[in-house]
Amino acid sequence: MRKIEFSASATIFKDITELSSEDKVLMDKAIEIRKTAYAPYSKFNVGAALLLENNEIVLGNNQESAAYPSGMCAERVAIWKAGSSFPGVKIKKLAISASSLISKVDKPVGPCGACRQTLSEYEINQKQPFPVIFMGEVGEIVKTESLLSLLPFSFDSSYL
Repeated sequence: MRKIEFSASATIFKDITELSSEDKVLMDKAIEIRKTAYAPYSKFNVGAALLLENNEIVLGNNQESAAYPSGMCAERVAIWKAGSSFPGVKIKKLAISASSLISKVDKPVGPCGACRQTLSEYEINQKQPFPVIFMGEVGEIVKTESLLSLLPFSFDSSYL
């Protein structure tokens, strides 16, 4: 038997005013697209903004369905839109913002497990990490330097 250790690091910002100008623009886009999410069932709105290496910003928000859970998360809406509209263009960074119509979301909300798995596919394929920046509606913001730091022991095509 052997024991391995791994670590991940993140930078915590007190609020959006501490972000770099590029990160703030991207987060502002995630916040705006979050406001148009279709979430009549959960009342939990999420927006995602991807900055691509060609400087295009691709947006996505969560889309729910009465046939719950056949809706789709904001991050996967954005990543698949980027993949279909800009195939082969690398992702530079991802910003995510979440809010609720029921209560104030004042702590960072990271991608769900399914989104982490999907996003990891793109990071692995592009052979270059991309930062993930996430927040709730207000308050602290988390920034990791790589999606894979949010998903240790990830599953990828090398297992197939």
